[in-house]
Amino acid sequence: MQIMYSVIGGNSVQLKLPSPDQMVLPGIKWGGFDEILTPAYWRGQAWQHLALGTYSDLRLGDSLAEEVAACLLGGYGMPAGIAMGAYQRVRSLGLLRQTPSSADVERALEEPIQFGSALRKYRFARQKARYLSESLRMLEEFVEPSDDIEFRDALAHLPGIGLKTASWIVRNMRPGSRVAVVDVHILRAGRHIGLFPDGWIPEKNYRELEQQFVKFADALEINPSFLDALMWDYMRRFSEAVFRSGQNGHSKQLTLFEDTRQLMPA
Repeated sequence: MQIMYSVIGGNSVQLKLPSPDQMVLPGIKWGGFDEILTPAYWRGQAWQHLALGTYSDLRLGDSLAEEVAACLLGGYGMPAGIAMGAYQRVRSLGLLRQTPSSADVERALEEPIQFGSALRKYRFARQKARYLSESLRMLEEFVEPSDDIEFRDALAHLPGIGLKTASWIVRNMRPGSRVAVVDVHILRAGRHIGLFPDGWIPEKNYRELEQQFVKFADALEINPSFLDALMWDYMRRFSEAVFRSGQNGHSKQLTLFEDTRQLMPA
C-alpha cells in the first residue's frame, strides 16, 4: 500500500492507494502516485480536485444550441481563445436564438478576433458557418435522449459534428455522463500506460477507445467525464519533455517534483 498526503481546506488528509506493483487493470500497474501519468497519479490528482470542486462545471453555453455552437466552433487545430471569441461573437449577435443563414454566420466569423494582443482570422469560416446554420436548424426538432450514449450518437448526426465533438457536448452538459472526449491528449495519456493499443485511432476506433477509458475510470473509482476533463487539462499543459522517447520507444518517466508544480491544486 502507498499513502498520499495533501492539505485541502487547511486540513491534512490522506489517500490510501494500492501498492505500485498491483494491477489496476490487466497488464496495467498502479504505479506511484508521485510518478507522472501513472494510474495512481491520476487517482491522486482527481481525489484532490474532487475535494476542491474543480472541473464541476464544464458548460460553455446556457442551452443545447449554445453548447453545440461552442464545441462545433472549437476542436482540433483551433486555438481555444479564437474558438471562444468566435462563439461569443455569434452568441452576442443573437444568432444562436434563431436559425441564421450560413451567410449571416459567415459574416460574423469573417471579422478578425482578438487573440491576446493581436487580431486573428477564424479559419474555415465558410465551412463552419454552413455546419452551424444547418445544425441549429436541425436542433429545432431535436429530442434529447435521456441515455448519455444515445444522446451523443444523436448529436453525431449533426453537420460537422463527429463522435468526439458530440461527446464533448454531452460531457459538458451532463457532468455525470459516461462518455469521454478521446482527443490527442487523452490518447497520449492512455497509450503511455498501455490502456490503448497503438493501432487504435479515434477516426476508426472511437467507441473502443471510449470503452477502455470508461473501464479505466471505473477501476480508479472516478466518474469518466470528470477524469476526462482533468486528464485533458493536465495533458495539454505538460511540457513536451514528458513525451521525449527513451529506449525501446517508451516515454521518459518524470517524478511529480520535476515538472508539475504548476499543475498541483491551488
